[in-house]
Amino acid sequence: MTGVPASATGGARAATVTARTVGLWNIANILTMVRLVLVPGFVLLMLHGDGYDPAWRSFAWAAFSVAMITDLFDGQLARRYNLVTDFGKIADPIADKAIMGAALVCLSVLSDLPWWVTGVILFREIGITLMRFWVIKHGVIPASRGGKMKTLAQGTAVGMYILALTGPLATLRFWVMAVAVLLTVVTGLDYVRQAVVLRRAGLAAERERARTRAGADRESVR
Repeated sequence: MTGVPASATGGARAATVTARTVGLWNIANILTMVRLVLVPGFVLLMLHGDGYDPAWRSFAWAAFSVAMITDLFDGQLARRYNLVTDFGKIADPIADKAIMGAALVCLSVLSDLPWWVTGVILFREIGITLMRFWVIKHGVIPASRGGKMKTLAQGTAVGMYILALTGPLATLRFWVMAVAVLLTVVTGLDYVRQAVVLRRAGLAAERERARTRAGADRESVR
């Protein structure tokens, strides 16, 4: 018997857990760092020699796949085990865009993928990232199911293009990439719609708070 109510003890424990400092070197951040390091390694593997050696393309595919797998787990681990850090918030989206952007640019440089496809995907990814910062003071745009499907489609399509595929598989990757581009555009437009709605609601709330404060000030003067 401590004489302290159980609810108070539980609250103290929760406060201790919440207040604990999360170090930079945790598993979520390490996975993000691995992904960042893989970017230049992937480019070197992808462009080795003339860029068309099937063996080196397979090595590049392996590096790309590891990067995509770490992308699936680092965010989940950070949220599940309370490992969210400022470094992770900044580095994670940069790592995501860097590996995908590097793969798309390399494929276009090697003439395996039209530049317009690379342009559409990169424009969408960079644009949505900037738009999130534009509305961040009004709220956060959550990742949608369509966005997750887009990421899966992009990763699958780009991975198939990295490999030196021929025959039916080469035809299949074209259609997978077509689906990825379609999802990229559709989800991008949906994020724009959400951002506009969120910003309007935020501005309306700010105006309402300003009117409330002004009314309170007038009452205090009286």
